[in-house]
Amino acid sequence: MLGTKAAATSADRLKVILSHLPKKPGNIPFDFLGSKKSFEISPAPKGLESAITLLFTEDCLEFLVKLVETFDQKADEVLRQRVLRRCAVESGKLPEFVSKRPNKSKGWKIDSIPRRLVNRKLDLGDISPSRTDLLVNALNANVQGIQVDFDDGHCPSWRNQLQGLYNVFLAVRNQLPGTPALDKVPVMMLRPRAWNMMEHNVMINGREIPGPLLDFGVLIYHNGRIMADLDSGPFFYLSKVESASEARLWDQIFTWAENRLGLKFGTIKSCVLIENILATFEMESILYELRHHCIGLNCGIWDYSASIISLFGRRPEFVISDRVRYVNIDQLFLISYIKLLIKVCHKRGALATGGMAALVLDGDDSNNQESIIRRVCESKLKEIRLGLDGFMVHDLGLVTHINKLWNDNCPADNQLKVKLASFKKSAADLLKVPVGQVSLSALEHNISVATLFIEAWLRQSGTFTFRGAVEDSATAEISRSQVWQWIFHRVLLEDVEGTRVSRQLVFDLVDSFAQQLSASFNQVDKDRLLVAVKIFKELVTSRDPPIFITTYLNNHSCFLNACRQSNNGP
Repeated sequence: MLGTKAAATSADRLKVILSHLPKKPGNIPFDFLGSKKSFEISPAPKGLESAITLLFTEDCLEFLVKLVETFDQKADEVLRQRVLRRCAVESGKLPEFVSKRPNKSKGWKIDSIPRRLVNRKLDLGDISPSRTDLLVNALNANVQGIQVDFDDGHCPSWRNQLQGLYNVFLAVRNQLPGTPALDKVPVMMLRPRAWNMMEHNVMINGREIPGPLLDFGVLIYHNGRIMADLDSGPFFYLSKVESASEARLWDQIFTWAENRLGLKFGTIKSCVLIENILATFEMESILYELRHHCIGLNCGIWDYSASIISLFGRRPEFVISDRVRYVNIDQLFLISYIKLLIKVCHKRGALATGGMAALVLDGDDSNNQESIIRRVCESKLKEIRLGLDGFMVHDLGLVTHINKLWNDNCPADNQLKVKLASFKKSAADLLKVPVGQVSLSALEHNISVATLFIEAWLRQSGTFTFRGAVEDSATAEISRSQVWQWIFHRVLLEDVEGTRVSRQLVFDLVDSFAQQLSASFNQVDKDRLLVAVKIFKELVTSRDPPIFITTYLNNHSCFLNACRQSNNGP
């Protein structure tokens, strides 16, 4: 009896506590299959109450719960295996080529590529679906595809996640104002977050869930059948896959979802972004694991180069030079990576695509615009001649010029049948980076990009434009990684005699940059920039720097507080 009375008293006390709390629209507690299985979701930010109700229906929540229960432990294992591989590298082991496919599968090919994905010449990149105007313009563009980006070009605040998922929901149903029907617009290549990102606003069975499972689950549940019926998906970009075992996990997730939703096996297709040096040594195995659900591989030089610093950055032979002048496809380590990706893909009937041209046509200076167009076309022509089947731009103003470039140099849909120059893979070539050439302007540029990216995240923006280029988490990643590495090795500046990169020098430069930039700011903007400077200093002086800048920011109290304030805003 005493136990019953105590429980009743506690229950009454809880009711009193809860009765004094303000009502929160959009708070959706659900309980599936008994008290041991629960789903808890944060309230909707102001203005998105109807969106959260539309997206997180009871059927969708049940689908998400089962998805997470099926794959949550496997996602944990992905992260554990990454730690083990990192430990092996830090103990002195260099990566080796890996082939894990059965011997009997020697002549295998990926499954046939869907009609709408045979031509992958031009995608628009860094298109965050939370930016409605940007998404609408992209859906009206004369391109083959759109990287609908919940990852590098997107800031995953709760407001942005819901707005992005809602905008995709509307676009698929031809309900997004100003856009054509789904089968008339460029293919939407949906890019969920990578495995390093957790979703703080959703808990299942008492745990925050992996961001990619939330993104994929909501996207495929609401849109998969419609996309399949219109021969327009569902198609995905897979970010930051590091091994064949991770590709196998995605294949299992795709197959599970197809079975659950009644989609034909192999309906879901993906393009895997090879953004990590270790993945380069397993590309063929990655394709094999996803052969029923994959159309190809994609390369992007900034995250890829940052992964080399993250893994090998304490070794002097891996001190990478100024990225603006020396990190390009003319360098041995990058051209070897791209040629190997093309060779692997074309051998297996898959498409090989390149990264994004970040330059933008900003301003009314026609001479400057002509220079930008020329630079982008010259760079992309090199990629076409290497044998790539496509790549990305961000600026819509470049689309006409890139389409002409493709038409003049490759009228076919792709280059799968083009005979390429012979190429022999070499582990040593993949690891031969340009070493140690650093100028003061290069240091200042990296400091600026990394700091402004952090400031953008504090405004819940995943991209910003700086000195004529769009910057995202990939450029922020290589920027802060290089600054950390140059401090660690006390790299000598080539244009300032006797001066080495040090913590004090970096702190002085970032403080000076912030002071100059904030001269015309209001107090709110000044305070936010100062917070960004503080976080930047944490990142570049950490004894063990975080593997991903986005993970660090996503878990940082300053970012979480900024998101909470935004949730109550307009």
